[in-house]
Amino acid sequence: MHNEKSVRDIETRNAYHFEVNTKATKADIRRAIEEIFGVKVVKVRTMRRAGKKRRARFHFIHTGPWKKAIVTLAQGD
Repeated sequence: MHNEKSVRDIETRNAYHFEVNTKATKADIRRAIEEIFGVKVVKVRTMRRAGKKRRARFHFIHTGPWKKAIVTLAQGD
C-alpha cells in the first residue's frame, strides 16, 4: 500500500508499510520479512484498523477489520 505517508517513511526512515494477518504477532512479522526479503528488521510497529461502513446499492455493508505493520529496516537494507 502506497500513499503519501508511506512513501515519506520509505524515503526518510527506511520504513515500509504492510497489510498483515490480524492474528500475526510482531515476532511473526519480523521473521517473515527477514526470511522473504533477506533484510535485517530493526523495529516492527503494528496497528489494528476497524472495518468501515460502505454503501452497496440499497443497503450498507461493513468491510472487514485489518492489521497494518510498519517495518523499519537496518541502515543499508
